[in-house]
Amino acid sequence: MSIICGLPILECVYCLACARWAWKRCLHTAGHDSENWGLATVEEFEPVPRLCRLILSCYEEDLRNPLWAPPGGYGINPDWVILRKSYEATQGRVPPYMIYLDHDNADISLAIVGLNMVKESDYAVMLDNKLGQRKFDGGYVHNGLLKAAGCVLDAECDVLRELVENYPHYTLTFTGHSLGSGVASLLAMLVVQNRDRLGNIDRKRIRCYAIAPARCMSLNLAVRYADVINSVVLQDDFLPRTATPLEDIFKSLFCLPCILCVRCMKDTCIPEEKMLKDPRRLYAPGRLYHIVERKPFRMGRFPPVVRTAVPVDGRFEHIVLSCNATTDHAIIWIEREAQRALELMLENDRIMEIPVKQRMERQQTLERDHSQEYKAALQRAVTLSVPHAYSPSAYGTFDKHDDRDTSTITSGEGSLSSSTKSRHRESWDELIERLFDKDESGHMVLKEQHADSYL
Repeated sequence: MSIICGLPILECVYCLACARWAWKRCLHTAGHDSENWGLATVEEFEPVPRLCRLILSCYEEDLRNPLWAPPGGYGINPDWVILRKSYEATQGRVPPYMIYLDHDNADISLAIVGLNMVKESDYAVMLDNKLGQRKFDGGYVHNGLLKAAGCVLDAECDVLRELVENYPHYTLTFTGHSLGSGVASLLAMLVVQNRDRLGNIDRKRIRCYAIAPARCMSLNLAVRYADVINSVVLQDDFLPRTATPLEDIFKSLFCLPCILCVRCMKDTCIPEEKMLKDPRRLYAPGRLYHIVERKPFRMGRFPPVVRTAVPVDGRFEHIVLSCNATTDHAIIWIEREAQRALELMLENDRIMEIPVKQRMERQQTLERDHSQEYKAALQRAVTLSVPHAYSPSAYGTFDKHDDRDTSTITSGEGSLSSSTKSRHRESWDELIERLFDKDESGHMVLKEQHADSYL
């Protein structure tokens, strides 16, 4: 066509399209992702910098004589460390982790470290996945991370159950960074699905904080477990934003800017409606906390602001072209900016001189608002036709979602199987059999002994 018309029409169209794409991408900043979210409060964000320091302490060989402690120290008591597992102890199936009994904050914490770039076992965990390979609880999850989470639960089930029973008023918190965040998130899901293994622990006592989270679960699961899992993202962090599977990212680790740019161009051309309806596409899990401390076309860092929401669409779908995309993934920077943000929140509270009674009322209001936001997110997922999404029950008695996949998860030490589906089905069948009979035509008829009570 260009030759016939004497004008480079196709070339001009291509150049204009590329210019438009570059203009949109360069103007897109991290602040746009969360500009419509609400601000986080002190009560909900307080654990984040503390848990970041707990993850950092896992890298120390001797906690009594730390070598890389942040300003102010790790803030932990070495005598309260229940156990520590190294690569040798886990045989490389799980990154190193630590169980810490935090009496100051009434919390039982399990912290998992991030990727060690010189450990082949960490790469093996990441590469053990294919798109749509593993179904779990009606959605899709990362296969290698789920198996690693199963290994942790098999190995530490007895220890965690004893701690949960001995300290009935303590919360049970799972946390991790990067690769460890994916393991911690799926471990929290496993515990929720198998609460009987931990003495029938109440779901409200279970929580997870995924620091610089990996995309490890499908959108319906990411929204459904938002009451348990919290993800913390610092400004331009690349990992929660790229839908490229972990295994593909780290296969191309030495050309990471190239693969991020290519993926950025590809995702720009895919409508968001199509992304939402792909059941195999993985997302950052749970409720999101976004720490914003840089502004577009401004130099330096500004006082950090923390925004939070349970988004369904617009859930960190676009990579930010920034020179800080990889540095914002570092746990050291996340801890530093999270601590600064918390100090600013506390300072604002001191200036406002909020009474204790009003603080308690604010905490109750926060829990109510989070519950309403969580239900609204579930409903919006149904409205947007997210695969396998379902709205919360209006009565809270029967679970509408009884057809979810609860397949067995095989780990190195044993197997985990959720029997939720079979329990619901058996109890429902027993109820029908007890109340109804079939007539000659095969229709269900209420039994006579129960008829009077229902009339």
